[in-house]
Amino acid sequence: MPTVEAVEVASLTVRYGALAAVDGVSFSARSGEVLALLGPNGAGKTTTVETCEGYRRPSSGWVRVLGLDPVADRRDLLPHVGVMLQEGGVYPGMTPAAAVRLFASYFGSRAVRQPEALLDRVGLDDPRVRRTPWRSLSGGERQRLSLALALVGHPSVAFLDEPTAGIDPAGRLVIRDVVRSLRDDGVCVVLTTHDLDEAERVADHVVIVDRGRVVGAGTPAELMSSAAGTEVRFGAAAGLDVAALGVALGGVDVREERAGEYVVAAEATPALVASVTAWLADCGVPLADLRAGRQTLEDVFLRLTSEADG
Repeated sequence: MPTVEAVEVASLTVRYGALAAVDGVSFSARSGEVLALLGPNGAGKTTTVETCEGYRRPSSGWVRVLGLDPVADRRDLLPHVGVMLQEGGVYPGMTPAAAVRLFASYFGSRAVRQPEALLDRVGLDDPRVRRTPWRSLSGGERQRLSLALALVGHPSVAFLDEPTAGIDPAGRLVIRDVVRSLRDDGVCVVLTTHDLDEAERVADHVVIVDRGRVVGAGTPAELMSSAAGTEVRFGAAAGLDVAALGVALGGVDVREERAGEYVVAAEATPALVASVTAWLADCGVPLADLRAGRQTLEDVFLRLTSEADG
């Protein structure tokens, strides 16, 4: 089933009565690419992904996955798509080993040859865990099992909802490696996450949505360099006199973006950085951290979503 764009979303609008949960969203993702869909709670991420999965119909616009309409062509599309849910989908008394065997039976010849090997792949290699009923698994173990089940059918497109939610740091590394290996195998991965560090590390392309609209898109590097060199960010005690600091720096704009997080809207020259640290020292205020000339993806996310809210 050859296609250039594995997932295409064009001017997608989804309404619940008068509310536009998704309002003109457009993006695309290629085979062998990881796309991270980011946004605050209620931004429209889940509705967008559920429309791509065929669980919701567009009010206007359209979606294509592997060139197919997720609703009209659902029967043809389902064998080629893997869906990871945050919760549910497994009988409470079923063990991980039994669950992967059951799900493999749904896919017939498309299923991976050794379904139980997926448990090793997602870090569920402990024999005790394999024999534990789903109801007794930890939240992180349930997440890993859900990911394994999404991969049983050897999907061409995988939709992963918060794949590292509730997973410990070691487990997050395992999941990230799985996502990277899917990309290397030519799978298109669309994931939603609130872990911006995760998105920065694994995503080839990022789409940020807020209030149902796209407010930013690009590679992580493109987004993080969008204001590179034009600001200095630092952490210190909350409630500093930003007006006084701005005057001390020569009349530049300084704002407290959120409690204890400050942005100086000026070119990140060595002299400016030295002036910031000197002013804090004169005030007896410890510097928590300082970033000059480079934003993190979290910085970009907070800036774009706060601008959209404004």
